[in-house]
Amino acid sequence: MQPLIITCAGVGAEVSRAQQPALPLTAEEIAQDAAECRAAGASIYHLHVRDDMGNPTMDAEVYRAALAAIRDATDVIVQFSSGGAVTDTEDVRIAPLDLEPEMASLTTGTVNFGSEVFWNPPSLIERFYARMRELGIVPEFEIFEPGMIANAQRVYDERAESHHMHFDFVLGVPGAMPAWEDSVAYLARHIPSEATWSATGIGRWHLAVTAAAIGLGGHVRTGFEDVIYFERGRLADGNAQLIDRVASMGRAAGRDIATPDRARNLLGL
Repeated sequence: MQPLIITCAGVGAEVSRAQQPALPLTAEEIAQDAAECRAAGASIYHLHVRDDMGNPTMDAEVYRAALAAIRDATDVIVQFSSGGAVTDTEDVRIAPLDLEPEMASLTTGTVNFGSEVFWNPPSLIERFYARMRELGIVPEFEIFEPGMIANAQRVYDERAESHHMHFDFVLGVPGAMPAWEDSVAYLARHIPSEATWSATGIGRWHLAVTAAAIGLGGHVRTGFEDVIYFERGRLADGNAQLIDRVASMGRAAGRDIATPDRARNLLGL
């Protein structure tokens, strides 16, 4: 099996400091968190940012500051979110891509998201994908429902692209695909054979999805965007604690842990 690529989704757009006191908010806190997660085994940092009040924002200048701080602190791959929060407009969501991160997330379909709707019509998918490729950004296709795999393949084929395809299966979001026992295996069977994939289970589904991904040769995403507890009733001390647990699970299964440069090689960066 390939070395295990671990992604830290350390901030997100939903979690607050009141819910998770260790949540990093400022550029400096995010950079320190990225460095600690790198030391624990992460090779990708999936980046959301917050404004001075701690609220989620897609302001390009806030992204610029966080990107610079992370690059000064560590060598992790920085992967921007193009999803933002469900209330963000299309123009707001696409703006940070001009900073040319190595990777960016791209959700390839509209999906119910709790009591909200995460709106990603075909025109948005095509626009975001085209802009990523113009800037040399490798997309990570975020898959909340099986049909999104076909949408990702369609936009890839229509532009006759040749970059490496990487998918992330997000399971257990209320309103989207549940983390059923066979969900990870089912999705993994339906991506191109040459593609790579990671998976994350939201909240209580996290460990089961992590174990399934490791066992099937996939990769794993963890962090406060997806899970804030280390165990039942006990908040995680930090993102690095969550990363360290995934790395330990990987090693126990005979998987080496990918460095950022090894991950770059596997992902075609």
